[in-house]
Amino acid sequence: MILPAKYRDKLSDGLVITRGQERCLFIYAQADFEAMAAQWQASPTTSKAVRDHQRVFLSGASDEVPDKQGRITIPPMLRTYAGLRSDCTVIGAGDRVEVWDTEAWSTYLAETEQAYSERSEEVVPGLM
Repeated sequence: MILPAKYRDKLSDGLVITRGQERCLFIYAQADFEAMAAQWQASPTTSKAVRDHQRVFLSGASDEVPDKQGRITIPPMLRTYAGLRSDCTVIGAGDRVEVWDTEAWSTYLAETEQAYSERSEEVVPGLM
């Protein structure tokens, strides 16, 4: 996959691809992922929900370094998880990039965009 130009500089020194929610892939800059992984290691493993999330999220992580053209290889296991066939949609999502199967992204957006446009309550306290 070729990374869009606007993400290449931030990800040029290395990145981590892993499973995301809604069957997409999350891509983090290597340093951002390492900071997050350190937080996970400090999490209470007495919680089954924490252990489950940690296992799925971290076990799918794949370190990659883009080539000079900004291309990366997405491992087969992650392609299968996200249902990536031929067309992908790449979006910026705050501290990460998300990779979606284009059809899945279109379906997701069609299902959630209306509710987003009508939401009036605060979603993130103090922000929106």
